Amino acid sequence: MPESERELDEAEAVALARRIEAGEDGIEVPAELIEEPEEQKARPQSLYAQILGMTIGQKIKLAIRGNGDARNILIRDTNKMIRRFVLQNPRITDTEVIAVTRNKNVDEELLRIITERRDWMRKYQVRLGLSTNPKAPLPVAIRQLVTLDERDLRLIGRSKNVPQAIAAQARRLLMTVKAPK
Repeated sequence: MPESERELDEAEAVALARRIEAGEDGIEVPAELIEEPEEQKARPQSLYAQILGMTIGQKIKLAIRGNGDARNILIRDTNKMIRRFVLQNPRITDTEVIAVTRNKNVDEELLRIITERRDWMRKYQVRLGLSTNPKAPLPVAIRQLVTLDERDLRLIGRSKNVPQAIAAQARRLLMTVKAPK
């Protein structure tokens, strides 16, 4: 297997990410995948096809430095490290993070990474997404319930798309809100 196709272990990937962030990597990635587009224009080759043909190093660099379209594709990559590096991209938007929390097929590790960032956890939609995502760790999802509005708690309490423990806790919280003081 050529060097460019070889899988990287955790330590090698982190070291490569540091070199990419410092600009000392020497990995070539098409410029149109790094810059945010001014306007939507037709691309000669599909972005997905371009990314599919990239090496691991190129994908890591693109995850850390890439534009919104590239991040959107790479967050679904089969390699866990690539997905994790997308969340380290300094240009990732709150909207993209909210989409990750709402994605029912997302990796549990990505949800844990999101919970570690205070600036993301301040967003109501992120907390709502975490509390309703079946892949979210149960303790994390339950902790988010107390921060939600009564209307959303009512919806979660009736939902069949959330784990039973989450729905039951939402109903319990509603009872305490409605209980006379």
